[in-house]
Amino acid sequence: MNPLDWAVLIATQVLIIAYGVWKTRKQSKNLQGYLLSDRDMNWFTIGLSIMATQASAITFLSTPGQAFGNGMGFVQFYFGLPIAMVILSITAVPIYHKLNVYTAYEYLENRFDLKTRSLGAALFLTQRGLAAGLSIYAPAIILSTVLGWNIYYLIVIIGLVVIAYTVFGGTKAVSQTQKQQMLVILIGMVAAGYILVSLLPKEVSVTDALSVAGAVGRLEVINLDFDLNNRYNVWSGIIGGLFLALSYFGTDQSQVQRYLTGKSIAQTRVGLLMNGMVKIPMQFLILLVGIFLFAFYQFYQPPIFFNTNKKITFIEENPTKADSLKNIETLYTQNFEEKKEVIFEFLEAKKEAEAKNVELDTMYASRIRTYNVQNDTLRNQATAIINNIEKGNKLEAKRLSNNDLDYAFINFVLDYLPIGLIGLLVSVMLSAAMSSASSELNALGSTTVIDIYKRSLVKDKDEEHYVKASKGFTMFWGVYAIFFAMLATQLDNLIQAVNILGSLFYGTILGIFLVAFYIKKVKSNAVFYAAVVSESLILIHYFFFKETFEIGFLWYNLIGCVMVIFMGILFEMFLKKDVK
Repeated sequence: MNPLDWAVLIATQVLIIAYGVWKTRKQSKNLQGYLLSDRDMNWFTIGLSIMATQASAITFLSTPGQAFGNGMGFVQFYFGLPIAMVILSITAVPIYHKLNVYTAYEYLENRFDLKTRSLGAALFLTQRGLAAGLSIYAPAIILSTVLGWNIYYLIVIIGLVVIAYTVFGGTKAVSQTQKQQMLVILIGMVAAGYILVSLLPKEVSVTDALSVAGAVGRLEVINLDFDLNNRYNVWSGIIGGLFLALSYFGTDQSQVQRYLTGKSIAQTRVGLLMNGMVKIPMQFLILLVGIFLFAFYQFYQPPIFFNTNKKITFIEENPTKADSLKNIETLYTQNFEEKKEVIFEFLEAKKEAEAKNVELDTMYASRIRTYNVQNDTLRNQATAIINNIEKGNKLEAKRLSNNDLDYAFINFVLDYLPIGLIGLLVSVMLSAAMSSASSELNALGSTTVIDIYKRSLVKDKDEEHYVKASKGFTMFWGVYAIFFAMLATQLDNLIQAVNILGSLFYGTILGIFLVAFYIKKVKSNAVFYAAVVSESLILIHYFFFKETFEIGFLWYNLIGCVMVIFMGILFEMFLKKDVK
């Protein structure tokens, strides 16, 4: 990074944090002030805060890599979100505001009992504590690539910065700074997309670039096939995505806490609906950046391994294997040059076909696909060497090769963006990391204090004591997240890892809340047992039987939710019989 890039990066971060500190200088010191910002937020702040909480650094680091490797189909994941926003605005929002709760799980005790409230809180703390680790890991990837530093040191440094920022400011600081962070994020991503397009060869138009991506299936947005094994299709997006969004925005304290700060039910509803309208277009545009990244690298050779620091370290430590890697890279370059010639032939044939108003010969698309398959094979072979994977373990090599795509966008930023914009794009990802991680740690601290510590452990202390306890638990969860971030290097594509993690828990949590909202005859013991059995079955399938009977992870949200509702009704019937 150039000194100007560092100046842009430091200036944007300092200004954002300074703004948050200034806005919270008169913040009240009681629990409502620290945890809910005295419930004084308007709809615009709520809407941006909700979006910023969901749009972590993973979104802007990993989503372009997802589109680069697999195309636009990931956007289907969000198809159920607008429907969820409408449902929550009608149902959950009035209930939470009427009960004047600090956390979503307080409602569960009001409807059921303490053990059900504690179970809901525990499921949230488990899932969100791990997700916070991924939020910290993502910016560590960025800075390790930029600076060449050890990623584990960076995880600790970033984690400590986020902890300090969150503990100091509370919910109000989180919400206020997220507005500026979202502004920086949007400016940065628009700039990156513009630069990508402008760097294409002069003879290649935007339409040409999209045609190349479309020729190899990267522009297939909609998949109407009903297939439980397929992670991304319309049905998994609308049905599974709906249940995931209902659970995330309706029961996950990191989101619920954002709109519990609203001045009124109306302000909260408009904030949620704003998120529902904006989220899909925003994700579509971020994926489109990944598509242009893919098109760009069809004309300019990408590195065979995007995590260049890891590759350099490997060669230094394993000089005897350097020749094997070099031979693969020679074949990789040859394959790229041959493919580029075919692509230009394809574009020329496309222009002629359009001029004559005839169909383009599909031979070109088939040849480009063949070269891309060979490209992926060579990448997997290089990955196997760099990661010291035993010969024959092709699945592990492919998994780590997909993981390497998380570095594709930041690699482009560092190699091709002009001075100043590099600093802005790095700032974009750090801003996203801070906004998401701070919301998560803030919610983890709040839930621990309100639902566990204050309710069951230490009941009769003053407000100042619980504010201090909230800060202490926020620090604890920050350290917990740092430790999990250390393990995140073993995961696949980060954006998928986050959503898989959520799907393992959200179905059960949503089932508890839907029973609470709509099935009044089901009582506390029945729903508690149903939730424990449902969550156990989901985890058993994922960890032990997912290879035997594969299910796209989005379906876990529907399956877990339905199991809780169905078994809750059955348990209630059996328990009533026992009482008789």
